Amino acid sequence: MRIQVITVGTTGSVAPYTGLAHRLLAEGHQVELVTHAKFAKTVTCCGLTMRPLAADPFEALINAHSQLGGQPGGHPGEGAWRAPSNAFRSLTNLRALVRTTEQGMLSLVDSILAAVDPTADLLLLSTIAAPIASVIARYHGIASIGVFLQPDAPTAEFSPCTMAWRGAGRANIVRARAANALLDTLYRTAQRGLHARLGLAHRSGHRLRGERERSRWPIWHGYSPWVVPRPADWRPGLHVAGYWWPHECLNWQPPALVTDFLAAGPPPVLIGFGSMMPGDPERLGEVAAQALRRAGLRGIVQSGWAGLAVIDDDVITVDALPHGWLMPRTAAVVHHAGAGTTAAGLRAGVPAVPVPVMTDQPWWAARLVQLGVAAEVLPYTELTSSRLADALTRAARSPDLARRAAAAAGLLAREDGAGAVARAVAELSGSRAGRPDLTI
Repeated sequence: MRIQVITVGTTGSVAPYTGLAHRLLAEGHQVELVTHAKFAKTVTCCGLTMRPLAADPFEALINAHSQLGGQPGGHPGEGAWRAPSNAFRSLTNLRALVRTTEQGMLSLVDSILAAVDPTADLLLLSTIAAPIASVIARYHGIASIGVFLQPDAPTAEFSPCTMAWRGAGRANIVRARAANALLDTLYRTAQRGLHARLGLAHRSGHRLRGERERSRWPIWHGYSPWVVPRPADWRPGLHVAGYWWPHECLNWQPPALVTDFLAAGPPPVLIGFGSMMPGDPERLGEVAAQALRRAGLRGIVQSGWAGLAVIDDDVITVDALPHGWLMPRTAAVVHHAGAGTTAAGLRAGVPAVPVPVMTDQPWWAARLVQLGVAAEVLPYTELTSSRLADALTRAARSPDLARRAAAAAGLLAREDGAGAVARAVAELSGSRAGRPDLTI
């Protein structure tokens, strides 16, 4: 089959799809990964063909979202963080975030329109790309399947992932419907523009979501059923595949700085916030350095999109490195609890110190505590060097956390998430009669 995998967003929204696409390539399909141009090296080193998207609004979106979170404050020696100073500022920032999101989604419309190959047999669509690309798929008569990294459908068994984690209760369904309605609203401008460009009568995001649900549009979720079991009240067509891991370049070699540092002492802790841009990077770097000194631990700090730079004894700062290589060599990992980084930490078998910043991160962070691989959630807005030092000490030196984290890695190693999707694609390829049901 001619398959396009379309994903948009940050590194954590792209890297897992290189593994999924590579598995489909190995199964004999023609596979093209459609994503932002800046990820070309990540994609092409895997032997994949890439079609770049011109639009990439996500740095602006993350920056706008970060204005709603904590700001540097408190005593410099403590490195505390505080919330925005007043409600008016928060309301102004919220309005700016909504406008930025609406315009960002609209900017993706022309890029995805141009990227979709009308001769493709199948589109695999990530969460953020699906509301736009599923309309284009239907227009061209191309089959499509959702490949999501987070649970999307309402359930009574847990709260929606964009809200704080809550246990089972019927109110979770109401919360999820409200969260989805808000998400559909953020695509309002994009849907109007998309339908106009295609010459179609406008359909709202809410109506399109309803059509996908009624048609039982298939969605495969790329996380472990051990981490989040499939809810019993989900409709048919919603599957939990297991994780699909980023494909790593065969010729990649770690920097000598890192291998020398690892060899020079006990396993360090890794501190990184990936694609997040929380607050003042200089102050955040100070918090990390002070916490490591207080805990008496060595550290590797990843600069990430925030541009962290920590210079201290027994600490090095690095650019992006494959999580699959680096994390298993550490004693613990401090991260923002994005879906991709959460998965990488579980696979590495090391305890976590989740410091969530926004969106689904508090939800995944709470789940790490419930699974017993993290002792506590340390919200970014409450981050101080003393609290981080305490959390690091517990994570790096707790035998119980280490044992449970290692057991989690063993469970995940026996799963084959990419293989589950590959088998579903093979079934579709062998039965063309099912294709009309997938063009919603």
